Amino acid sequence: MKVALIFATPGSAWGGMEKHVADLAEALTGIGHEVHIIAHPDYRSHFPFAEFHPCPMKLSRNNPWLRWCVSRILKRVSPDVAHAHGNKAALILGRLPRQTWQTVGTIHGSKSNLRPFLLLDKVIAVSGSIYEGLSHPSRHLIYNGIRKETPKSPQGNYPLPETTNVIAAGRLEAVKGFDMLIQAWSMIHDRFPTARLTIFGDGSEARNLQRLIDDEGLRHAVTMAGHQTTLASTLSHADMMIISSRREGFPYVLIEALMAGLPVVSTPVSGSVDLLPDNALARDISAQAIADVIASALNNLGGLQESEQSAFDYAQTHLTLRGMAEATVRVYQAE
Repeated sequence: MKVALIFATPGSAWGGMEKHVADLAEALTGIGHEVHIIAHPDYRSHFPFAEFHPCPMKLSRNNPWLRWCVSRILKRVSPDVAHAHGNKAALILGRLPRQTWQTVGTIHGSKSNLRPFLLLDKVIAVSGSIYEGLSHPSRHLIYNGIRKETPKSPQGNYPLPETTNVIAAGRLEAVKGFDMLIQAWSMIHDRFPTARLTIFGDGSEARNLQRLIDDEGLRHAVTMAGHQTTLASTLSHADMMIISSRREGFPYVLIEALMAGLPVVSTPVSGSVDLLPDNALARDISAQAIADVIASALNNLGGLQESEQSAFDYAQTHLTLRGMAEATVRVYQAE
């Protein structure tokens, strides 16, 4: 099968959606499909395993030159499936004159405008809450999948202290809620003085978050560790992962932690509510609720681990790259 994957981010970011497209492209290639990528030219190096076709994605979604570029490439490639990722790509694809290929779109975010996806033949949601909000006649649910990684060293890329280690990871942007997490940690630190929080990632909020750590007097208890290429070794030496996001599509760090058998507590965002038990979910999205769920977990880490065993098992069997790719092909092939 010949598949064209389209995403329209402007080349300045590499987040969950972009990672998803790269992973899906590699996995589809690995099971014998021909994959073409239509994206901003800055992303070319991320797709050595696929045929890459650049388009000026920084242009507005309504720009006729951008639509012409995507249309010209699709006519030349003539794929069996044109698969758009994200709102902008879905709108561009949906507005093109109908051709022989089928059109598919994947919705990656819980705040997405769903109307562009109604223009496509089939729609994929990456979490249950997104799926339930869809009215499309051909809607499908496929969770993100990841490559299983083996820790490369006992120390990890960022050695953790010999104590109770709690970690969080993601882009340092407001949507990830690390400000609430730091505030929550200040609320519970006196009760758990030997616990340490390490936050991995980089982004525009890095300085503000470090200032908040200093203002809360948590420099000895909370560490900003910067971006890590892989967290595999770190996950194997941590005691718990926290997801503090204000909203999500389906967080990759959740899959990575579950795949490693690491207990997770989270705000009640998409993905987390699909897989985690109630005792691992904050009652709402606030610093106080995050503090309460962390405290409950630290008081009984063994119980948290036991309650998430079914989620660990599910991740091992279902949340793999190959599983995601095979499920996507089944959607392509469905009548």
